Formats: sequence, structure tokens, C-alpha cells
Amino acid sequence: MIYLYSLQDEALYQQLLQQALPQYQICSWPQQVNVAKVRYAVVWNPPAGFFQGMEQLQAVFVLGAGVDRILKRDDLDPAIPVIRLTDAGMAQQMLEYVLYGVLHVQRGMDHYLRQQSHRQWQPLHAAEAGQTRIGVLGLGEIGGRVAQSLAGLGYAVAGWSRSGRQWAGVENFAGSAALPALLARSDILINLLPATPQTRGLLDGSMLQRLPQGAALINAGRGEQVDEAALLGLLDSGHLRFAMLDVFQVEPLESVHPLWSHPSVLLTPHIAAMTLPQPAVAQIVANLQALQEGNTVPGLVTRQRGY
Repeated sequence: MIYLYSLQDEALYQQLLQQALPQYQICSWPQQVNVAKVRYAVVWNPPAGFFQGMEQLQAVFVLGAGVDRILKRDDLDPAIPVIRLTDAGMAQQMLEYVLYGVLHVQRGMDHYLRQQSHRQWQPLHAAEAGQTRIGVLGLGEIGGRVAQSLAGLGYAVAGWSRSGRQWAGVENFAGSAALPALLARSDILINLLPATPQTRGLLDGSMLQRLPQGAALINAGRGEQVDEAALLGLLDSGHLRFAMLDVFQVEPLESVHPLWSHPSVLLTPHIAAMTLPQPAVAQIVANLQALQEGNTVPGLVTRQRGY
């Protein structure tokens, strides 16, 4: 039996999983089942106690790339493999989201929006792509593809990771000691890091201050990685020009939060890269087969690393 929990597209996920895996009984929460017979779970943020009693559980497949909440649960045996999605259509969506933000800054759309509000007609200098230095934090499957695609469009792209993973056309910065240098050469900083104990609070005031005068931030990683108060201060002072934010320390963002009304902020409700059911199920089925055959499973989470 495979037990499914998803508050979005649940019926479609159940249908697609049943079509792809006819040998399994696919059940969907809150359907009552004998949890002792559940072999696999396909989930996104299930409620507390969801995994209790799943004595035969062999793996958990997460309907997304982020696994920080799953790894913190006290109802899931740490020995059970957790497998996340490594793309499933999310890399293309993330590229589109990031490119929108990059063009917004490169072509001065933030300035023109202010001019429009004051009915001003003032053409500004247009920076070329090659003159726009982009820094990408996080070079996994999604971050690496975003960085490589932006480089292919002519931007001066550098990427930072702890492991030193390299992508063609992307200047590489690796390890904690190299982060300040990456920040100092980034006119636009794009954060796509996973949530780990090491990345929590990484972009605090001192780190954001290392960005060049007039730089911009695009955060589609995790909200807890950015000091929101420090970011607001740097936007107010003019050190930072613009921020495009998709993730926040508390979600949904509180209605009284000053980010809502800040003139230098464009925010979105955690939609930069949404899971697409068809490619997600195709990847889960392939990973399940690889797991059963003892082959390498893309997306198999290392708990000590956090992703």
C-alpha cells in the first residue's frame, strides 16, 4: 500500500500514481487505512502523528525539494529513507521566476515604476547582460541549472556552494571562506540554498552589507536564511536597491509586516517553483524502482547534510 498526503491536486496524484503503479493500492488521506500495511508514503507536510503505526514503512517520497520539516518530525524513524524531488519541472519554473527578477533590475523596471507613480518621463541607462554580475547561492540541480542558463544568456554568473560543485560557464566559489568574495561581486544575489542548520541565518546584516552599493536580492530559497530586519534597513538606507522575495521567516507573511508596503520590495506567496503532478509522479515511480533494485536513487536525503 502507498499512502498519499497532499492538500493540492490530491485526486490527480492518486489517479496518476494508481495508473503508474497498478500493483499497489493507492490510498489518500483522510481515507481510513490499516497503517501497519503502508509500505511507502508520498507526502507534502502531513499532520502531526501521520507516520505513527507504519510498521512496514520502507521509504517516504516528498512532493517537493525541501525536506527540512520532514527531517524534524518525531513520528518518523530516522532510519527510514527520505527521497525528495530533484526537479520534476521545478528548475524551469525557478529559472523563469529568477529571470523575471533579473530583468526587472537590469532594465531598471523598479526605477520606472517609481517614475510612473510620479508621472515622470526619464529614460535611464540600460545595462547590458554582460555588465550585470549575478551571484547564485546553491548549485544543486535547480540552482545549477538556473546559474548555467543565466550564463548562457550572457550574464556574468558566479555560483557558491559548500561542496564546490561546478557548472559549465559559471565561475565557482566554494566554502564559507569564499562567500564574502561572491557577495562582493554580485550586483544581483539569487538565493536558492536548501534549509539546513548551516544555512539558517546565513544572510544576516553583516553578509548583506558585503553586497555592492545598489545591489539587489532575489530570495527563493528559504525565508529563515535572510535577516528580514537587516534587509529592510539596507533597503531604507539605499545600500540595497531592490528585493524580490518568495519566502519568509513566517508564512503566510503577516499582514502588518513592513515588507508588504516597502517601495523597493516585490513579494510573492512561495510560488517560485511549484510541484507539477505529472513529472513529480514520473520521478517518484522511477525512484521507487531504483530503490527496489538497489540502484542509486536521485534525491535520497542525507540527514546529516539536511538535503
